[in-house]
Order: sequence, then C-alpha cells, then structure tokens
Amino acid sequence: MGRRFSIAGMVTAVAIMLAFPATAQDQWQTRNWEQLKAETQARADRGAYPVLGIKSEDAREALSEITSLDHDEWGAAWMQVGDRYADRADAEVKQDATAAAADYLAAWRLYTMGRWPLADSPKKQQSYQKAQTAFQAYGQLVTPKIELVAIPFEDSQILVFLQKPTGIAKPPIVINIAGSDSFKDYAAIQTRALPPHGIASLTVDIPGVADVPVPARPGAERIYSRIIDYLKGRQDIDGDRIIVRGQSWGSYWSARVAYAEAARLKGAIYQSGPVDLYFQRSFQEQAFKTKEFLFDYVPSRLHMLGVKTVEEAFEAMPALSLKAQGLLDKPTPPMLLLTGFEDTQVPFEDFLLLLKHGSPKYAWVNPGGGTMGRSATLGDQEIFETVVVPWIAQQFTMEK
Repeated sequence: MGRRFSIAGMVTAVAIMLAFPATAQDQWQTRNWEQLKAETQARADRGAYPVLGIKSEDAREALSEITSLDHDEWGAAWMQVGDRYADRADAEVKQDATAAAADYLAAWRLYTMGRWPLADSPKKQQSYQKAQTAFQAYGQLVTPKIELVAIPFEDSQILVFLQKPTGIAKPPIVINIAGSDSFKDYAAIQTRALPPHGIASLTVDIPGVADVPVPARPGAERIYSRIIDYLKGRQDIDGDRIIVRGQSWGSYWSARVAYAEAARLKGAIYQSGPVDLYFQRSFQEQAFKTKEFLFDYVPSRLHMLGVKTVEEAFEAMPALSLKAQGLLDKPTPPMLLLTGFEDTQVPFEDFLLLLKHGSPKYAWVNPGGGTMGRSATLGDQEIFETVVVPWIAQQFTMEK
C-alpha cells in the first residue's frame, strides 16, 4: 500500500477548480504577504483553523519558502514539506501501519493547506490531488476504516466518505455536509469522534465544490435526498435513524434538507450557516473584507457559486435566501443551532431569524466566538465533541 495508487473518479472535478481572473478581486485582498505569513504561523502555533494539526515547525518551514501571494508558491511550499511525510509513510506501511497512518495524516494536512482554500493554480491543484491520495492511504490503515463510496446520482455520482462503528449491526448515521473550503475529508477526520458512540458518519461536500456534481443553486439539496435513499437501502445502516449536520455553508444545505426531508430525519444541525441577511449585497460588501477567513475569501465564494466576478456573486446570492424561498416556517425535525456572537462571516441576525421561525429548536452560542462558534480558547473539535456529539447521541437515544 502506498500513496501512488490512482483514485478513480476523485480527480474529475479538479480541473473545475482553476482560478477565476484575480484582477477584479484585488480590492478584496485582506492581507499582504508578510501579514498572511504572520497570521498563518500564529494559527499554526495555537492549532487554529485552517492550520489544524500542522506542527509549528512544519508551518515555519513551508512559509519560509514563500515570498509572495503567488498561489503556485503557496502550493509548492506546503507540498514540499508534505512529501517528506508521505515518503516516510510509504516506507513504513508494511512494517508499522500505525506510524504510516500518522505520517499519511500529517502529509494530508500539509497537502490540504497547500490547496487551501481551493485548488486554483497548477501547484495547488497538484497539492489537492496529493491530499486525496494521502487521505485514502490513511483511511485504509485506521479503525474504523474510512471508506470511499460512490453513490449513483442522475447522470453522475456523489462521492462520500463512510465510517461505521465496529460491533454494531445497524448503527444510526449522521450525514455531515462539509463547508466551502473544508471539504469532506476534513469533516471525516472531525467526525471520527462519532463511531466510539456507536454512530456511523458519512461526509459529503456542498454543491459547487470538490466532487459534488451540481452547482450551488436552490434545488441542489436533492443530492442529499439521494444519499438518504441510499442509506435506507443499506442493510448495515439504520436508515430510520438519520441526522443531517452542516458546518458553515454546509449548514445552509442541512437546513434545506431539514425542510425537504423532515419526515425522514431524526434531527438537523446548523452551525454558522447563511439564512437571509447574509445573501444581501449590504452584508456581502462587508463580509468580503473579513479577516476571520485566512485568505482568498472572495475567490472561494466565487468558485462555489460558479461565477467569475464579485458583481455576479452579489446578483446571484439573494435568490438563495431561505426567507425568499419561503422555507422558514416549514416544519423540520429537531434542530440544533450553533454560532459565535462575533461571527464576521455570517450575521448573527441570520441565526436569530432561523431560531424564531418554524419548529422548536435548540441553540448554543459562544458570546466571544467567531464563525462556527470557535474562539482563541475554544476550537472546532472541542465544540463538536462537547456540544454536537452529545446532542446527536441524545436524539438517537430518544428515538430508539
């Protein structure tokens, strides 16, 4: 087993992730290179998103090889450090699977940083491909395994990662919808906290990014309905106990799935997702300048929406509003809503709007938290394990 096997179908979407022209986006750049270098290192030092799990010294080495905001410089530097771990894992895999798994995971984190937030240059594209390969190698060495599953969908397929707890014939399952820049592999790592509780995890991307074969437009939630169909047909999954969970932009889709599939879900989780005000130009003009996002917020959003300019994004977004779509007062299964009061990427008013409408909901707010509720003292994984996982377990226990 090595990292150099092919991953059929997983690179088909890479070509789509090429850059839109940057000239019209220059006014939205939030950091120069020296500022970005310092902020990236600071986040690595404290283990903050998106530099999660990367050693401080590895980040310092990669950053020392970069001299500008050039995307190929960025991708090449992180790949160079990641290759060292991947090469070591290749050599270890037959003698020490545990050590190899740890090194493949480290390689994946570095390669993922090399493609972050999207693979919009040749070197970042290469880093994205290497990240997928390293992740596949890692997933085959751990228990439970992280299984790549292709679900037929219309004239294409949906690629997902599936993890099942050992020793349970038909576990309940959570469909985890990733974010605009944290793809399904990132979500699969985070949700390894579920199987020890006897709960299976499926992770999938949002429309408009990675491997999802539909754009980010109303109606794209049908891909998640197709996943529910698929899970209900499996004999090793309890298809009558399904919760859908989203993070960031994935929360927007988890909300849409909750409205569309209220009868087939036992719960839904929304964490810092857009609802209505977010989609309005007045908010976007400020959100596009956020420094909470490490860099390239605007290219990431344009790519997800499938548009080439900021003006096109401003024009396309209002139609996505859950309020404009007339969904807010529709019934849903029980919902858990999470956010940070200081979120600069999604307005707190959107959280309140969703909380005030429709079926009864649970709410968790970090007063000093930013997007996802994260803060300097409270990270993504801690929120997931101490707030989200107990709520999921409670819902499944109540519904037995």
